Amino acid sequence: MKFDDLNGRVAVVTGGARGIGYSLAEALASQGCAVGLLDRLPDVETSAERLAADHGVPAAHAVVDVTDPGSVSAAFASVGEAIGTPDILVTAAGITIWGDAEHVDRETWGRVIDVNLSGTFYSTQAFARPLLEQGRQGSAILISSMSGRVVNVPQHQASYNASKAAVDQLAKSLAVEWAPSLRVNAIAPGYILSDMTRQFTEQEPELAAQWVDAIPAGRMGDPEDLHGVVLLLASDASRYLTGQTVVVDGGYTAI
Repeated sequence: MKFDDLNGRVAVVTGGARGIGYSLAEALASQGCAVGLLDRLPDVETSAERLAADHGVPAAHAVVDVTDPGSVSAAFASVGEAIGTPDILVTAAGITIWGDAEHVDRETWGRVIDVNLSGTFYSTQAFARPLLEQGRQGSAILISSMSGRVVNVPQHQASYNASKAAVDQLAKSLAVEWAPSLRVNAIAPGYILSDMTRQFTEQEPELAAQWVDAIPAGRMGDPEDLHGVVLLLASDASRYLTGQTVVVDGGYTAI
C-alpha cells in the first residue's frame, strides 16, 4: 500500500529500538518518512542506522526515559535538530509486570503506570508543543491495548489493564483539546508476537496455546498486522478521524 502524503514527513516512535515500535517505524520509513527512534535501550542507535540503511530515509535516535519529562523534551529537541520537527508520533514504549493484585507493591504498580500512561502523556506533550506553537497539523498515534477494554486471562495484570484503559481516554481527551490542529488516536493491539509477549510464550508454550484458542483468527498477530492501521492514522487519508481507538486483535474482543 502507498500513502503518498507521508513521503518527506517526520515521525517519532517511542520504544522504537525493537519489537512493535521498530516494526511500526519501518512501516513509516517505507512510505518515505524520516524517523526518530526513542528508547531507553542503548541499541536504539544501531536500530536507527539499520532503518536508514534499509529504507534510504533520514533517521535519528535518542536514549530516553519516557517517565522523565525533561529527558523526553530533550530527546524530541535532539531529533528535531537532526531530521526536522516531527508531525507524526507513535508511542510504542510500554511494559507489563504480572502479579496477583493483592500482592502488587507500590513500586511495581507505579512503574507500569509511569511508563505506559505518564510516559505516553509526556511524549505526546513534547510532540504537540512545537506544532501547536507553529499552527501546524500533526497526528499522534498512541499504542494502547485490547487489555484496556477486556480482562486478559489467565494472567493477572491489573496495572497493565488499567494503564491501557487510561491511554484510550487520554487519546480522546487530547483529541478534543487539540482539535482541529492535531489528531490523536489510539491503536489497541491484541496478542502480538513481539519481544514483550515472547518472554512469556517461550517460557510457557501452554499459555500461548490458551491465548490462540481464544482468538477467532486462529493465531497471534504479527507486528506487520498493525502496519496498515498506523499508516492510515498517520496519513491525511484519515484527516477526519480523531479521538478513536482502533482495535486490531483478530476478533478476540468480539466474543
